Amino acid sequence: MKRTQRVTRRDFLKTASSATIAMATLGVDSARAADEQRPNIVFVYTDDHGPWALGLENPQVHTPNMDRLFAEQGAQLVNAFVVTPVCSPARGTVLTGRYATELGIHDWIHPDEHDVGLDADAVTWPSLLSEAGYATGLFGKWHLGRADRFHPTRFGFDEFTGFLDHGPPSDPVLEKDGREQAFEGLTIDILTEHTIDFIERHRAGPFMAMLSTRSPHRSWQAVEEDRAPYEGVDLEIPDYPGLDAERVRRYTRDYLASVTSIDRNLGRILERLDALDLTSNTVVVFTANEGNALGHNGFWGKGNAVSMLTDPPPGTENIPGDRRPNLMDVVLRVPTAIRWPGVIEPGILIEETVTNLDWFPTLLAMAGVEPPADGVCRGRDFLPLLTGAAVSEWDNNLYAEYSPHHGIQAHMRAWRTPQWKLVRDFLNPWRDEFYDLVNDPEEHENLIHDGRFRIRMAKRALHERIVSKMQELNDPAVHLATSGASLAVEP
Repeated sequence: MKRTQRVTRRDFLKTASSATIAMATLGVDSARAADEQRPNIVFVYTDDHGPWALGLENPQVHTPNMDRLFAEQGAQLVNAFVVTPVCSPARGTVLTGRYATELGIHDWIHPDEHDVGLDADAVTWPSLLSEAGYATGLFGKWHLGRADRFHPTRFGFDEFTGFLDHGPPSDPVLEKDGREQAFEGLTIDILTEHTIDFIERHRAGPFMAMLSTRSPHRSWQAVEEDRAPYEGVDLEIPDYPGLDAERVRRYTRDYLASVTSIDRNLGRILERLDALDLTSNTVVVFTANEGNALGHNGFWGKGNAVSMLTDPPPGTENIPGDRRPNLMDVVLRVPTAIRWPGVIEPGILIEETVTNLDWFPTLLAMAGVEPPADGVCRGRDFLPLLTGAAVSEWDNNLYAEYSPHHGIQAHMRAWRTPQWKLVRDFLNPWRDEFYDLVNDPEEHENLIHDGRFRIRMAKRALHERIVSKMQELNDPAVHLATSGASLAVEP
């Protein structure tokens, strides 16, 4: 196939509307173009991947393939966030472009919660790609319900090889071809093999392959090759008062080895795309389900984190002393890069704020597939940011939410601007937080009780935005947000 010259694409992209960007980029007149003209999509989706666990951000992390993808081959999105930093809610959001409260998935889905999962009426971008002629496959973690009505093949995946819950780090029992089968080896290696097999079988395209890893979620396992870069190395850890440094170092060593396992398998996929001559017409996305802390702000984990202090604070009725539910940036921000040769300029940095809500419209735009006219999507198509098209003004505000109910009880809602961040816990108001992100990007100094005029005004404005968003989403916790007591955000 003769490809349109890059300069012509760039000329198109600078003048096209967002609705026609994908079609102009691909040099087609219709979203239903010939299959060979539509890009393939490989979506690598890691789990509990901290934004700091990348060689570009942290020299002690061994991720040569990620580093090349992020810094040399594609666009790095340095302000990519999730809106709920825990497994199942984030997975529902990334597939539908809707908030977890709208989906009724407020926390990770426990195996005993048989009636909780992605609603049958939910519209997903894999289902729309499948309807448009894409071969679609999911390899790895689902975690959006175990019942038949929640099965991934009901939401647009033609093939599924993986686990409906969380899955083990090695020797997994995977569902494949509709039945459970036992495999030997490191789970990430096995899932990558199935992803590559899918790509080879559908090389004629177009295809969408999602590698949904359970790494680097604990428990961490890695082969000798992946552990080697960290053996005998005095790993640096966050400097936080009262931190259990020995435990953090031990966890960090195992965690980073797991990250390196992902990187090695990413390299296998990229090499296979090269060998099959698919690189030039394949979009490669690398992103994560949520971020992760390891000693940062004194805890380990994601939105439902555990304290890593030698002397944790006493517990309360809703929150045990060793738990730290949170909406810190370290768990909301995720490492994200996109490669699309000939369309996205290699090595560019995208600094605008994007979220996992935005994958739904953006991937459809890349494929030239129109979203349903009557559908609800909270995300924005950020393809213009990637291609250098003129964007008059981009809203860099972020709204986040999390209502955990496994071992902890909270109703956390947050509004983040490039300067300020307010986190309200409407069930436990003594946990409210306010940060000056310009002067305190690591969120170490909670200013919630700061009486300065500009702080009070900023808190009030962000609180009003939170309440307005909760009302818009028909948030089940909105009654707490609008009660008289909860409005007392001033000291």
